[in-house]
Amino acid sequence: MICVIRSRWCDPAISCESVDVGKGDGVVVVVVVVLLFGGAVIVVQEWLELQEAEIVYLHEMIRMKAGKIIVFLLCLNLVSILAIAAGPPTCPADVGSDCASDSGEWKGEFFPGIPKIKYEGPSSKNPLSFKWYNANEEILGKKMKDWMRFSVAFWHTFRGTGGDPFGAPTKMWPWEDGTNSLAMAKRRMRANFEFLDKLGVDKWCFHDRDIAPDGKTLEESNANLDEVVALAKELQGTKIHPLWGTSQLFHHPRYMHGGATSPDLAVYAYSAAQVKKAMEVTHYLGGENYVFWGGREGYQTLLNTDMERELNHMARFLEAAVAYKKKIGFNGTLLIEPKPQEPTKHQYDWDAATAANFLRKYGLIDEFKLNIECNHATLAGHSCHHELETARINGLLGNIDANTGDPQIGWDTDQFMMDIGEATLVMLSVIKNGGLAPGGFNFDAKLRRESTDVDDIFIAHIAGMDTLARGLRNAAKLIEDGSLAELVRKRYESFDTEIGAQIEAGKADFDMLEKKAMQWGEPKVSSAKQELAEMIFQAAL
Repeated sequence: MICVIRSRWCDPAISCESVDVGKGDGVVVVVVVVLLFGGAVIVVQEWLELQEAEIVYLHEMIRMKAGKIIVFLLCLNLVSILAIAAGPPTCPADVGSDCASDSGEWKGEFFPGIPKIKYEGPSSKNPLSFKWYNANEEILGKKMKDWMRFSVAFWHTFRGTGGDPFGAPTKMWPWEDGTNSLAMAKRRMRANFEFLDKLGVDKWCFHDRDIAPDGKTLEESNANLDEVVALAKELQGTKIHPLWGTSQLFHHPRYMHGGATSPDLAVYAYSAAQVKKAMEVTHYLGGENYVFWGGREGYQTLLNTDMERELNHMARFLEAAVAYKKKIGFNGTLLIEPKPQEPTKHQYDWDAATAANFLRKYGLIDEFKLNIECNHATLAGHSCHHELETARINGLLGNIDANTGDPQIGWDTDQFMMDIGEATLVMLSVIKNGGLAPGGFNFDAKLRRESTDVDDIFIAHIAGMDTLARGLRNAAKLIEDGSLAELVRKRYESFDTEIGAQIEAGKADFDMLEKKAMQWGEPKVSSAKQELAEMIFQAAL
């Protein structure tokens, strides 16, 4: 029976059983008509005006309609079964977390309607296609995919919320349930590998605490990580692996003074244990590199800081990492990622030159290379090209975090690189370096806070990949044309002489050079031809 609740203003003298139900009595009657036509279910609801809420039993209607209602329920159940059997489950954006089971073992499609991204050429207007990145096309004797070695950053792509110090999160992806549970971690991991597959990328990067939640103890945290990593190992198969892994030694309050540079011995030890575990899982997953980014390895003020002691402690920490790498048979490259500041006032690996000097001082120069992030270069007052060249000429260019920053903003914006000129300069350095392997380009970049559609994740990565691919094509044109290289050669041609060779070999002393200066008289200084160089460069874009 269906009961409509009586208003407390009803006449108590009227019995609920005595009310005769009908349209004229002003009671809502919901008539559900189920039409099964062409696989569609159309539900028609007829609402009649409600005069006042009274307790009534609609026994006459139920008795008359009981048979039809039963048929309706059976049909509805049948439609549900057919819908489930028709194809794999999906996670459409308008369903939200209801698309997944409570266990988090969702195995359906996270990006329905998004096809595998293909190369369609520069004339294509399809935002879900590559215009410049053609993975198997050869440029300067190497396939584009081998020049690029693209990787997706798990933290920005699957943990980014759009939140900032001034506003709440703006992104709640369909697969998210608002928790940091193990089940949710597994669901994100499944989304990650579907994304990689559709984007056509075979590498990914992660922090340990991005992919698995912190536990109440170190043991519990390690167990959580093991459980998610086991799933990642299963999902990645033989074709996908991490470009690099790393430890998150900056988010938890225990790291507020740093990890390897913390004045607290217990924190130093905890940091070592966390890095040890992260190195193990990176190795287990087939990672090619391991990164050290010291977000809190620095200081806020020197008044309470023993900088010399902290630098020594950091060196000992990195020495221990080198030893453990060799102990477990990890053949990947250890990378240091320079950044001048944020969140600390001053970070010890300020830029490429500072990091190189640190490695030389402590005898670690042959054990590490650098992971150059373009936005960090901006914060240090450099161009990305400058940082790449500094790393390259020191034999330290190992990987690039492919992003860009806004020179008018004093913080890390982590934008996708969209500037063709900057990308061309980046690729000139990569080509001079002979490539980046076993490093690559990791998209340490995030969607803008206001970009909230699921397809924005694809569009951003496609645009970033196309920008760098176009930069590679432009750099190849510059190299094949040779005009820019010839301009540079002419600037230094006076050193292509016997005296020049002696200087470059370290065999020319001041006495010799003084005699030559007196012999040659006042030098005639040549033009730098900067505008011509810029003209040549712009013509290649």
